[in-house]
Amino acid sequence: MDAALLHLTEQARACRICRDAPLGKPLPQEPRPVLMPSSTARILIAGQAPGTRVQASGVPFDDRSGDRLREWLGVDRDTFYDTDRFAILPMGFCFPGLDAKGSDLPPRRECAPAWRKPLMDLMPQIDLVLAIGLYAQAWHMGDRRAASLSETVARWRDVFADRLPRRVVPLPHPSWRNTGWLKRNPWFETDLLPHLRAEVAARL
Repeated sequence: MDAALLHLTEQARACRICRDAPLGKPLPQEPRPVLMPSSTARILIAGQAPGTRVQASGVPFDDRSGDRLREWLGVDRDTFYDTDRFAILPMGFCFPGLDAKGSDLPPRRECAPAWRKPLMDLMPQIDLVLAIGLYAQAWHMGDRRAASLSETVARWRDVFADRLPRRVVPLPHPSWRNTGWLKRNPWFETDLLPHLRAEVAARL
């Protein structure tokens, strides 16, 4: 990692904005920013925010969702966590807490305005963004995304053809909660995943 990106990453990992100067209620636990920037990787995994297991381990996608995501990409754990090959930058760096129903809250609103553009500016070599979920798609695609996540992902061919300025593949979250969505949309496995794996393999 080059010096400028390393310095900014260290600053981001020390961030306490959501506790000390929050937009709304402060983070309900001690902040633990989780991110893996890279000066060499061509692929960026733009996720939502860490879950409870990632909050505990400090390792992004260190859970069942990560297992499914690695299957989607056609890579093993060692490749996935090789920062020469993948950068991982969620929309929210810390676990945001749980709502009344026990589901993860949305990514904290403080992270992206404070950190995302400066970090992306120091990773110009990224030429493929895997935009996982609504929040990542909103940031990386802007008004080019559709009204719903399902429609955005269904339009993946058009999205990929538009450089945006980087190539983007919109994805649903690999959470087990989306198993029903995957069953209702078999084209995701038959059409999108082979393309995704080919694009990933070409950059590894």
